[in-house]
Amino acid sequence: MPDLSDVPARTWRAVLLHVEQRLLDGDLGPGDRLPSERDLAAELGVGRSSVREAIRVLEVMGLIRTSTGSGPQAGAIVIAAPGGGLSALLRLQVAAQGFPIADVVGTRLILEQAVVAALATGRRDTATAHRILDAMDAELDAADFLALDAQLHLALAEASGNTVVAAMMTGLRDSIESYVLSGSAGIRDWPRMADRLRAEHRDLVRAIDDGRADAAAALVRDHITGYYAATDLARAGDAPA
Repeated sequence: MPDLSDVPARTWRAVLLHVEQRLLDGDLGPGDRLPSERDLAAELGVGRSSVREAIRVLEVMGLIRTSTGSGPQAGAIVIAAPGGGLSALLRLQVAAQGFPIADVVGTRLILEQAVVAALATGRRDTATAHRILDAMDAELDAADFLALDAQLHLALAEASGNTVVAAMMTGLRDSIESYVLSGSAGIRDWPRMADRLRAEHRDLVRAIDDGRADAAAALVRDHITGYYAATDLARAGDAPA
């Protein structure tokens, strides 16, 4: 698991788009191995933490499989071409940047209330969420804090075990992170808001760990709508994310 506090808010996307384009162009296909983290980082001029984040997203999307260790099976290997459902997911990722903010918020409410309720009543695998929570305790600017915020919500979706929901959240991630970051500009006291978000995240994960499904669903609803209401985003609800 990479040091999550070291993941930049933007540069991992350059890696993601680079690999996706090579898949779409046919330069990479099932059975091919991705370049090493070091080589990708050098080629694209980004940090290795950004490469690791992009690879993690590609794995969630079902495009690659990663194995640790050494030998012919180690590293990241392409296991699927972006056709059919995967192609649709890539289109969602692009289209999501133009979705109205209010629609993105409404979709998050539907997906994430179901995610946290399912986690609280079933798997409750919140180890990754706890690591992200700890990383968010560091002194971070708004962009990096909110990048980890988006990563936390995606980690919960992945932990639910519902691959369709996790893929949808991955496809919406850019639009979620974009509107949340733009909303931070309308918050006069960002440190106070960051403290509030930290507390809300902790309460949410605690409710999941305790198996309180109804409370977890209510907490994530209030968390999402509360931030939306605290910014100028509600007045621009039809604007694209």
